[in-house]
Amino acid sequence: MPLKLNLDKLDYQIMSEMMANAEISYADLGKKLFVSGGTIHVRMKKLQELGIVRGTRLHVDVKALGYDITAFVGIFLEKSSLYDNVAKELRKIPEIIRLNYTTGNYSMFIEIACKDINQLRYVLHDALQKIKGIERTETFISLEESFNRNVQVAPSAS
Repeated sequence: MPLKLNLDKLDYQIMSEMMANAEISYADLGKKLFVSGGTIHVRMKKLQELGIVRGTRLHVDVKALGYDITAFVGIFLEKSSLYDNVAKELRKIPEIIRLNYTTGNYSMFIEIACKDINQLRYVLHDALQKIKGIERTETFISLEESFNRNVQVAPSAS
């Protein structure tokens, strides 16, 4: 049974505003939402303790740093019971920036960021193929990321 979160409209407003601009101070956010900065601080602490808010992240334009290749790889496992072992090995490959356990054709789906095609070739042929439990892979190279956004948080209608 899911945990009752007991979140109110203010909690959702705080999350929405912070997802749009995590650099905003609690004081400024409080002014925007007509509450004190202390209230924002207490609410953020509660959201962190509930595990809903898990820190803040700096979004870096990886293309500007020379990472010109983004690829997605569907991974077929020999057996689904090998997922945990394979995931542990995939975590060791720094070019892999996202891993999902999936339904459908693939057991796993990863996202890779590389500086060039040679680095991608290394990840695909040298690193991935050496992991025990991976039967085969299917690679998709991204030509363009049209958008990337957070989910819109809103109170559930209960």
